[in-house]
Amino acid sequence: MTRPDPLQIEPATGLLAGVRQVLSPHFDGRPAGVAPELIVVHGISLPAGEFGGPWIDRLFAGNLPADAHPSFRDTAALRVSAHAVIRRDGTLTQYVPFGMRAWHAGRSEYQGRTGCNDFSIGVELEGADAIPYTDAQYESLGALIAALLETYPTLSRERIAGHSDIAPGRKTDPGPAFQWARLRNLFAEPRRKTERLK
Repeated sequence: MTRPDPLQIEPATGLLAGVRQVLSPHFDGRPAGVAPELIVVHGISLPAGEFGGPWIDRLFAGNLPADAHPSFRDTAALRVSAHAVIRRDGTLTQYVPFGMRAWHAGRSEYQGRTGCNDFSIGVELEGADAIPYTDAQYESLGALIAALLETYPTLSRERIAGHSDIAPGRKTDPGPAFQWARLRNLFAEPRRKTERLK
């Protein structure tokens, strides 16, 4: 999937322009004076290990049918969301405005600071821990992070973590299949001209 134009976020609304939106009821305001300072990368599949279908939308919209799959019996009662999901083909869907607090991190801690939902943006990649993510997903994730960095000066390329990093022992996603070096290379500082000429 090729994106000819950079993604654009409307600062006043926190919404991506031209991107599919399924707005979730599972969000609230960030604490007063708190801005997004961390990007959290997740992995998700419903049912586990299966891709496609309406179930991620239904989970974040709060209407996942408990009887649609045996594994949904407990999942259907969860009140969870993420700011955005990137499907296997790179398609983006937004569920919560970026300025608001999505309920994606759960019990979590980053650099000694607890309650990561307060100060983070959660991005879900459709996938599973041991299954490689797609080229299209890395491309879309890179474009989304670039737009977030452009819109929110409180964010930084140095503050991008996995769900497993902020909830170790409780969460494993995005898993060993996620190529952190590949993501970091998308945001590597450009080399000086003299270095490029060597």
